[in-house]
Amino acid sequence: MGTPLETPVDQAEEIVSRLEDAYPDSTISLRYSNRLELLIAVILSAQCTDERVNEETKHLFETYRSPEDYANAPQDELAEALNSITYYNNKAKYIRSACETIVEEHDGEVPDTMDELTDLSGVGRKTANVVLQHGHDIVEGVVVDTHVQRLSRRLGLTEEERPERIEPELMEIVPESDWQQFTHLCIDHGRAVCTARNPDCSECILADICPSERGDSEIDLASGEPW
Repeated sequence: MGTPLETPVDQAEEIVSRLEDAYPDSTISLRYSNRLELLIAVILSAQCTDERVNEETKHLFETYRSPEDYANAPQDELAEALNSITYYNNKAKYIRSACETIVEEHDGEVPDTMDELTDLSGVGRKTANVVLQHGHDIVEGVVVDTHVQRLSRRLGLTEEERPERIEPELMEIVPESDWQQFTHLCIDHGRAVCTARNPDCSECILADICPSERGDSEIDLASGEPW
C-alpha cells in the first residue's frame, strides 16, 4: 500500500509528472482526418476498443465522407457497415440522427460548443470533450473514460463513482494545462500496467503513492472490493 502525497493537488501533479516521463508520446489513439470523422469515431468507441474502431473506420470513412452521406444512408446499410462494433444498431441510429442535425442546424459543420455537441444524438459530455479538444482545440474539461475513472479512484484523487461527478473533482486538482493530457496518460497507463482485473503493481511507477497498491492493501479503491 502506497502513501498518497499530502494534498490531492500534490498527488495529481506528481501523477502527471511521472506518467509524462513514462509515456512521453501519449496522445489520442483514434484515427481520423477531420472533425466529422473524429465525432463518428468517438461515438463508435463507447464500450468498444479504439483498436476495433480504427479497424472499422478504415472502410467506413471511405464510403461516407460527409454529414449528408450518413444522414441519407439507410439504417440497415449503415448498421451493416458497423456490425463488428458493439451496439452497432444503436450507434448507427445515433450517427444518422446526429448528422441530420449537423446538416439542418449547423450548415454541415461539427459544432464547437459543449451545449451544441451534447444536443446531438449519442453525444454526452465525454464525447463532446474529446471533439472539442481534438477537433476544435478547445479544452474546457477532463475526459473521464473508464481508465480515468479507474485510475483516479485507485490513486486516491476522488471517491466519486460516476464520470459526471469525477470530472469536476479532477478539474479542481489537476492543473488546467494538463486536463487534456491527463486523460491520455491515464489511458496509456491503464492499458499497460493499471489494468482493470490484474494490475501489475510490482511494475507501477506510482505504486509508492497509490493507496490501492496490492503489496499490503486489501481493497481496490476503484471498485471498493477486496483484491
